[in-house]
Amino acid sequence: MNDTPDVIVVGSGPNGLAAAVTAARAGLSVLVLEASNTVGGGIRTDELTLPGFRHDVCSAVHPAVATSPFFRETGIADRVDWIVPEASYSHPFDGGEAVVAWRDLDRTVDGLGRDGAAWRRMLEPLVRGIDGVVDFTGNQLLRLPRHPITAARFGVRALEQGTRLWNLRFAEDAAPALLSGAIAHAAGPSPSLAPAGAGLLLAAHAHAGGWPFPRGGSQALADALVADLEAHGGRVKTGRRIRSLAELPPARATLLATDPRLLLTADVPSRYRRAIDRYRFGTGVAKVDFALDGPVPWASADVAHAPTVHLGGTRGEIALAENAVARGQHAEHPFVLVTQPSVLDDSRAPAGKAVLWAYTHVPSGSTRDVTEAVTAQIERFAPGFRDRVLASHAMSAAELAEYNPNYVGGDIYSGALTLGQLLKRPVVSNTPWRTPVKGVYLCSSATPPGPAVHGVNGWLAAKLALREQFGIGA
Repeated sequence: MNDTPDVIVVGSGPNGLAAAVTAARAGLSVLVLEASNTVGGGIRTDELTLPGFRHDVCSAVHPAVATSPFFRETGIADRVDWIVPEASYSHPFDGGEAVVAWRDLDRTVDGLGRDGAAWRRMLEPLVRGIDGVVDFTGNQLLRLPRHPITAARFGVRALEQGTRLWNLRFAEDAAPALLSGAIAHAAGPSPSLAPAGAGLLLAAHAHAGGWPFPRGGSQALADALVADLEAHGGRVKTGRRIRSLAELPPARATLLATDPRLLLTADVPSRYRRAIDRYRFGTGVAKVDFALDGPVPWASADVAHAPTVHLGGTRGEIALAENAVARGQHAEHPFVLVTQPSVLDDSRAPAGKAVLWAYTHVPSGSTRDVTEAVTAQIERFAPGFRDRVLASHAMSAAELAEYNPNYVGGDIYSGALTLGQLLKRPVVSNTPWRTPVKGVYLCSSATPPGPAVHGVNGWLAAKLALREQFGIGA
């Protein structure tokens, strides 16, 4: 590679690596600059607690990979050993009861009692039309969807579940709680439209292709992306934190998988500067990882089948917790998202042992260690959990922001997930990845289609850069 590459990418998370791979496969010389000493961004795996216990530092389960057009086009995900559980996620209640979102829609419906038929009517059209749902949600919204009927069905359901109409179709507690657990991934007040749409997408994925995760940890996906990049002549330099665009070496195209405020270190028009200044970041995340001396002693045996578990009780309890965080408070009884990969992946811990990954939403910039709050919520549904803990590792929202500068205030979604900010991410445009700085493109989760491990942000930004800067694909 020449000293001056054709393309520079800042950031080696899934979007940065997707952009780099796209450019390298087009025959261009590509250099990725990563601030950390290891690649992966939000898909790193590390021994955070004890030797031999492998924890995903951020993202752990990846429903969007199977339907991602980037991964379908490149085939890179096929080189990873995926575990696809029969139970996509579970949701326990007090008293030892639980409900499971099985990959098999019929099995899920059978477990939801009187609300089984309502669950089917809500999700079956989205499951059957999952490619149309992904096409609609997996791009910027200022365009005509390729599957308008599916898009309309999705929109009607998001409108229902994102407003006070959200309980009209349900008669019992289990089904709405099962959906609320998926909605709460999006971190926002309940009910509200954008989180409802995100939750419906996740629930549809649960039955369409499941919620897979890589054997050995998310780092396997990062490593596969880097291997493909290097096979096409690209390279990665770690330990290169970029604080200003002036620090970058020259290149015909630069793609930023970063916080959009990095653009304000350049001379940008006042209108664009105001748009970036008005871009809002969301609530923070605080995370705890546990090394356990055996499986979690869930009160319900059904919960042990699911690598992903949502802890929060009823829909009303989850809404109470999430609305407290939206007001800038720490929830007394927080919603906790748990991943227990060891139930299906024995490579994650020494024989007979287990790892557990958990996070909860907190106010932006919170410095609170949530180990006790998370432990108490797990203990609520798994009495005896405390006795299984060998070691734990906590990261507050402030520490997550320090670990990854893209997580402003601990916001792992790179911007609040609101309807307005899905249209304006970070600007309103048919090509929001393009910036006013010549040859510079934004490709982080602060651009459409937003957060999740799918690489589409980087793929779309890179394809735009290839057309405009190199005449490739024009």
